Amino acid sequence: MGHMPALVRDVIPAGSWSSVPQPGFRGEGLLLRPWRHGDEPFLLEAYSDPDIQRWHALALADEAEATAWIERKSAAWAGETAADWLVEGEGKALGRIGFRVADLSLGEAEVAYWVAPAARNQQVATRATRALTTWSRAHGLHRLTLLHSTRNEPSCRVAQRCGFALEGTAVQSLLHSDGWHDMHHHALLLDSTHRSE
Repeated sequence: MGHMPALVRDVIPAGSWSSVPQPGFRGEGLLLRPWRHGDEPFLLEAYSDPDIQRWHALALADEAEATAWIERKSAAWAGETAADWLVEGEGKALGRIGFRVADLSLGEAEVAYWVAPAARNQQVATRATRALTTWSRAHGLHRLTLLHSTRNEPSCRVAQRCGFALEGTAVQSLLHSDGWHDMHHHALLLDSTHRSE
């Protein structure tokens, strides 16, 4: 059987990401660049942090696992299913931001981030989210979402500072190491012709 015909166009045509190398870009005093080999020590240190482990439910055991993580991020860009960038400031690795999932046909992506312990309290997550928002708008995305545990108050403040509206709370929707967490769902519309006032 053939495919059913779509009644609406893809917001971003298939191949728009996979046909080009993942870009790096600057904004808000930061450089966002694709992950590369050599970033493993930073990843290993970051994922040993209790807060990053708590909110992201992930740890990396050794350099081989960190290398595999980087390779998965590269493959996700090529597959147009997600995207991830290392956040640098003044030549130092500060954190990570990206789209945990992306659907180009719908023009939607879910923002996720963490900041290394040494770089906290400098609004790195806020600045990186704003830079990614600017890039997303310029590259045709329609809507960004941002999900976080209701217990993660710093992440909620980032969403609010970046203009993401709280759309609701999903009860017991994500399993963390300490049990099920309620999740705040935030969203930001990027297409000015559809933005509500």
